Amino acid sequence: MLIDEYSTQVNTRPQSTQSAAEAEDARANRHDERSPGEPPEESSAAQLGKRYTVAAGIPAVVQTMKFGLAEMGATRSLRSFLAVNQEDGFDCQSCAWPSPDTGRKIAEFCENGAKAIADELTRRRIGPEFFERFSIRELLKQSDYWLNAQGRLTHPMIKREGSTHYQPIEWADAFALIGSELRALARPDEAIFYTSGKTCNEAAFLFQLFARQLGTNNLPDCSNMCHESSGTALTETIGIGKGTVTLEDFNQCDTILILGSNPGTNHPRMLTSLEAAKRNGAAIIAINPMPETGLMRMINPNPQDYPNPFRFVGALVGSGTALTDLHVPVRVNGDAALLQGIIKSLLDRERSAPGTILDRSFIEQQTTGFAEFEAGVAATSWEEIAQSSGIDRAMIEKAADVVARAKRMIVLWCLGLTQQPNGVDNVRQVINLLLMGGHIGRPGAGACCVRGHSNVQGDRTMGVWERPREPFLAALDAEFGIRAPRRGGYDTVESLHAMHDRSAKLFFAISGNLLQAVSDTQYAAEAFSRCPLAVHVSTKLHRGHLLAGQRSLILPCLGRAERNLRAGENQLSTVEDSMGIINPSRGSLAPASLHLLSDAEIIVRTAQAAFGANTPVDWESLLDHDRIREHIARVVPGFEDFNARIRKGIFYLPNGARERVFHTPTGKAMFSVCSVPEHALGPGELLMTTVRSHDQFNTTIYGLNDRYRGIYKGRRVILLNPDDMNELGVRAGQWVDITSHFEGETRVARRFKAVSYPIARKSAATYFPEGNVLVPIRSVAALSNQPSHKCVLVTLTASEIPTGSQRDENQ
Repeated sequence: MLIDEYSTQVNTRPQSTQSAAEAEDARANRHDERSPGEPPEESSAAQLGKRYTVAAGIPAVVQTMKFGLAEMGATRSLRSFLAVNQEDGFDCQSCAWPSPDTGRKIAEFCENGAKAIADELTRRRIGPEFFERFSIRELLKQSDYWLNAQGRLTHPMIKREGSTHYQPIEWADAFALIGSELRALARPDEAIFYTSGKTCNEAAFLFQLFARQLGTNNLPDCSNMCHESSGTALTETIGIGKGTVTLEDFNQCDTILILGSNPGTNHPRMLTSLEAAKRNGAAIIAINPMPETGLMRMINPNPQDYPNPFRFVGALVGSGTALTDLHVPVRVNGDAALLQGIIKSLLDRERSAPGTILDRSFIEQQTTGFAEFEAGVAATSWEEIAQSSGIDRAMIEKAADVVARAKRMIVLWCLGLTQQPNGVDNVRQVINLLLMGGHIGRPGAGACCVRGHSNVQGDRTMGVWERPREPFLAALDAEFGIRAPRRGGYDTVESLHAMHDRSAKLFFAISGNLLQAVSDTQYAAEAFSRCPLAVHVSTKLHRGHLLAGQRSLILPCLGRAERNLRAGENQLSTVEDSMGIINPSRGSLAPASLHLLSDAEIIVRTAQAAFGANTPVDWESLLDHDRIREHIARVVPGFEDFNARIRKGIFYLPNGARERVFHTPTGKAMFSVCSVPEHALGPGELLMTTVRSHDQFNTTIYGLNDRYRGIYKGRRVILLNPDDMNELGVRAGQWVDITSHFEGETRVARRFKAVSYPIARKSAATYFPEGNVLVPIRSVAALSNQPSHKCVLVTLTASEIPTGSQRDENQ
């Protein structure tokens, strides 16, 4: 059993101490002033150009080489690209899509993975002289793209209280400062420990051990913001907070449903699996407010996938493989209603022809709650379904036709489903649909929860979670002779509340950019500015470093592709991909600076500074990754004989649901009764979602182009349906201000260029982090507390033309 399978939960989380007066002030506040944490307005408008309608292909190859040569040079590009995702190389620090178990290609990476590698291995550097030249105020005026483009951090830096600049600090002094501040805390819960998927398993295990020896479960991570709704729903319904499929299932399936996912930009290597499924005859339905290029058509640019070289040449110059058989342009937050409609149609067909649609044997023997689920669906009218989804019954029946024929179906989803107020219900509906046909625990079928960042799933497996299960804590205590706290900790949203009301005194982040990843930029910036000490372990500069409170530390660390030497030997690390496979990862390139330390060493040295000699944990020994893995093997189920197994190659973690073993209270998979959300939009109101551009991974901006949407040299755009634009009186190219509305509060983001786009009616889309300022901090998913970036009620007004500026040529 893995950590998130346990059903016994620890006690409630600690509560922040926000006063009633502060809460009332927050509710009454009109958030219309630009926050220093918000990306600045652009000096020139984004330009519209060619919208690429085929993913990958020659343009992807060209962009890969362009980024590689520009950032790394020819030799470094060749070395890194040949090593990435190879069993004797390093795991890509970008998305978590798995590599094949065997027969990996020479070029086992995608365009956006190449951008991530080139970005980390850039030849550009940021040293003390950079911070001497630029004040924090000056850096805040720069774009996120500019900040990231300056290069790799090379020295530990400190912003002292009252200082306008970062200054260099010795490593020993930095550790001493953190240790002193930790010892001075009135209680352990005044410290917050955050991490993202960049962290390897070994460092993540040390990080949670450090926090729990200190006495807190305040271990928020990026899972809180991306797939917390998935983990909540999956654990409840099938007994494990992870997906159930493997890559081999894509070779055997006959039907794939893709919801809330844009694989061409966010995880392009998935396209290879989709193409293989399509080649084997699978039907694919894409459910998305926009016809994303990566969902519609792709060209596979890898010659190793073509036995005949003439077919490879033909593919490159042809129109590519059509992936989607049916695109369903659901409105923003209409997925639950749409799934309810498909389910309703299937149940109607089963009643008309018993035994033709449902897997009755599986339902009766392996599930519970079907009768209540069926009654809940029957109580939902087609009018409710059509109004909430934005899709008429005829198209829903078309989708149901495909699902009704499925014998081996995979349902695949990402943040478009989870970052909603009803995100948990969205995922429950996915599981309902799979359980109806028995599509869990058999070849070619199952739930595919697409994790976005390389080791975000591994972080959670290693115990980075604010609500750990008792068996894990008991094993940790026995292994190290500590007493881990049982009281629940803060997740990301609760952490911001705690910093905002000053009940948290120290924020420690191993990688990640929480400021730009979380909702409500103004609130988040205020929270960081009120924190007495912020510690950021990072490879590159980002805006989160600049919103420091009294003091802030930037501690530069090794990248995943770089050597991590100990006693002259290069250390092996591991990561977990989105299908529960543990992969070895060995960096081989020279570090960007002699002053860099690994994540693990930074944690060890901080722990030594905090605990001194009075500790049952032998922290010095934990500089050795083999020693860390010995401990993991005894604490985390599924990692037995860890060192020996990982040196033989990859291995799979146990997944009960994959074997139709459901670790739920009933021992069976559970159907859920899910309601259809209502959105009674008034005149001029739209539901906005935030999305990535193609030159972006998470909060990192690699460039200012989005060729799949035809947007170039800018990011402050809002995508609108042309019919909605006509109704609103908004012209293409016009500058508009966006105002969000939530429980009497309003927030304003200024000067976004209106772009006519084939998005669903009454829907809108902006890029994040630019759009995050509009997402209320209190707008979260029920049960999971995940921020709802994908469902924001907005209105538009014409922007004022700044004095002395020229009108945009498109106006």
